[in-house]
Amino acid sequence: MRWLIACEESQAVTIAMRNLGIEAWSCDTQPCSGGHTEWHIQDDVLKHLNDEWDGMIAFPPCTHLAVSGGAWFEEKRKDGRQQAGIDFFMAMINAPINRIAVENPIGIMSTVYRKPDQIIHPYYFGDEFSKPTCLWLKNLPKLYHTPVDTLFDKKTHVDKGEFITTSTGRRCAKWNWWLPPSANRGKIRSKTFPGIAQAMAEQWGNIEVVK
Repeated sequence: MRWLIACEESQAVTIAMRNLGIEAWSCDTQPCSGGHTEWHIQDDVLKHLNDEWDGMIAFPPCTHLAVSGGAWFEEKRKDGRQQAGIDFFMAMINAPINRIAVENPIGIMSTVYRKPDQIIHPYYFGDEFSKPTCLWLKNLPKLYHTPVDTLFDKKTHVDKGEFITTSTGRRCAKWNWWLPPSANRGKIRSKTFPGIAQAMAEQWGNIEVVK
């Protein structure tokens, strides 16, 4: 299996797959921060969708699509930024690749396109954080939660992590709200959690072999 991990400068999923002996390539317009330039294509991913991949996991930018930025939607619709985000998302969905997973937070694509096949959280996969993450899938199964109690076939999760209530009454994950302002804040918030990256690698990476 040969995988394209689109819009991934962190290389979280790429490294998880490489550790399992799976050929995976990250692709992003930014330099990679994962430390493996030899596995990174620094370029516009749209130029590489036809490079004979067996599968793709895509993390298209959510800045103009996520409901967390709803206060700026009207402005973004007027100046074209939101439509550009929609078009890029759909380019990932419609890529000429047999197996595709597209990730995004809860946002407008659930209505502009369709509802996601699955919504997951990091705490489903061993990381004590809450972050609803949508997955749109093509020829891939839903990720099963880990660890799984096989005796009772019961999904078991770790703790959801801490929450806070803001002055406006909004309840949100403490880790996400309290990240200090920095040039890398966006990268930190969007990086794939280790448990999810590992689940993607283990459950999808060699799916042709283990199906």
